[in-house]
Amino acid sequence: MAVAAGLCAGSNYFNQPLLHSIALGLHISDAAAASTVTLAQVAYACGLLLLVPLGDKLERRGLAVGLMLLAAVGLLVSGFASGLAMLVVGTTMTGLFSVAAQTLVPLAATLADPRRSGRAVGLMMSGLLTGILAARSVAGLLSAAGGWHTVYRVAGIAMVVVAAMLWRVLPSSRNPAPQSYARTLRSLVTLLRAHPRLRSRSLIGALSFASVSVLFSTMALMLSGPGHTMTDVQIGMVGLVGVAGALMASVAGRLADRGWGQATTAVSVLLMAAGWFFLWRGIDSLGWFLLGMLIIDIGLPGVHISNQNVIYKLAPEARSRINAVYMTSYFAGAASGSALGALAWRLGGWTAACALGAALAAAAGCALWRDQRLVRPGA
Repeated sequence: MAVAAGLCAGSNYFNQPLLHSIALGLHISDAAAASTVTLAQVAYACGLLLLVPLGDKLERRGLAVGLMLLAAVGLLVSGFASGLAMLVVGTTMTGLFSVAAQTLVPLAATLADPRRSGRAVGLMMSGLLTGILAARSVAGLLSAAGGWHTVYRVAGIAMVVVAAMLWRVLPSSRNPAPQSYARTLRSLVTLLRAHPRLRSRSLIGALSFASVSVLFSTMALMLSGPGHTMTDVQIGMVGLVGVAGALMASVAGRLADRGWGQATTAVSVLLMAAGWFFLWRGIDSLGWFLLGMLIIDIGLPGVHISNQNVIYKLAPEARSRINAVYMTSYFAGAASGSALGALAWRLGGWTAACALGAALAAAAGCALWRDQRLVRPGA
């Protein structure tokens, strides 16, 4: 399940180190190629809002496998794209249906021993985040081997294989009291109103991922520029540094099971804010850049797993819908961060992007202060 989550989530990040190659291959501008980064995140956010809640209505194994097969179709469309329109269709399909990952995370929490649900979610998120972080490296390597199309074709086949494996090993799982689809969607608003900590933790997650998305949307432009002049492969390899940070997800899950979720969130937000200082120094020093990226990639999983540990306890019978609310906010933050990062780059280059990323991390800290005031029985 962790491998499947990583493959699904990572599929939306293959394009990030390949933007210049995609622009050259399809004879479009760099800006048009970069728009696919935001498109993937917007499509993913729509899938989170419209498809993930079905986990509380439909049989979950069939839902996850079906979504993965549709995402595989999207990957193959991108892999054989001959123009921007075809790439847009493939990117949209992949983003929309790769939310299969987010149907698997609450399912893992449901199947796990309640005393180890944090560890189970942490393991799932380690897989998911490793997929996101390794996607850039894999994309860069496969691009060097066979062109930018290659990673999409390989990932599409891999998605079908993993989906078949999940169908064989997962038990059937269904909500004993399913609701209609319309009522399920309406209940998202009800859950958001009923649980103040769902609102506060969703805001923390959105601001944190927005901060990191500023980095994701601008790092390739900076690293390929005159200060570093890196190739697709080299930029992709830089992403491997962040894989070590994904291990933080498992650690954060264990800390949450021990009741240290608030402290873990606070330390993680501080790490993210501090990481931007080192990234700013990295404009002409790869060592500083790698250190900043590692720190941020440690901080984000710490925030995310702590958030999920809190929200899954708010309404155990509605975990898929709770997850849909939170993750929609999370990836809406990502899409906003990508768009704002591109704007900051145009207005002030790497310095402006770093200032924006640090400001968003500081805003996440303010949201955490508000969340701390809600930590009381029944909140």
